[in-house]
Amino acid sequence: MISFSVMALVFGVVFLAELPDKTALAGLVLGTRYRASYVFVGVAAAFALHVTLAVAAGSVLTLLPQQIVHALTGVLFLGGAAMLLLKKDEDDEEIRKPENQSFWKVSGAGFMLILVAEFGDLTQIMTANLAARYDDPLSVGLGAVLALWAVAGLGIVGGKALMKRVPLKLITQVAALLMVGLGVWSLWEAIAG
Repeated sequence: MISFSVMALVFGVVFLAELPDKTALAGLVLGTRYRASYVFVGVAAAFALHVTLAVAAGSVLTLLPQQIVHALTGVLFLGGAAMLLLKKDEDDEEIRKPENQSFWKVSGAGFMLILVAEFGDLTQIMTANLAARYDDPLSVGLGAVLALWAVAGLGIVGGKALMKRVPLKLITQVAALLMVGLGVWSLWEAIAG
């Protein structure tokens, strides 16, 4: 059974955390060079793989006592908020242009870029934390993958327009604030429980 409230919460947190990430910028760069639909297929497949791995890791954490899980996720959320706030602006990484514009070359380039760039990334760690916290792998997985796909789509199709209207710093601060709230809530449950 899917919990729409868990799915919506996960979507919001992951969406806001991923917006200022380098992969949104990479998607923007790929989208300006190649056919957007080809890029999206590769990027979406890589994100689906990352979410599956993160949810599996988070599900293993649910085997621990609840107080330990709450304390661990609380500390990790607070650490994630600190990482967002302290992260320096990164230069755009050079993206190699495939020799041709075929579906397999372009989607493969998008897949490989995201697969490497996102491994162990903040949103993957957050997804594992959320899977551990809510013990609802399907709802967490759907919320996270839909958020990542939405950010990828925005990055590929309309990233420049969004960044002109909404400052990246504001998006980062809102994501960090949400993570602080989740961290404090988790720590409170660990202490009160």
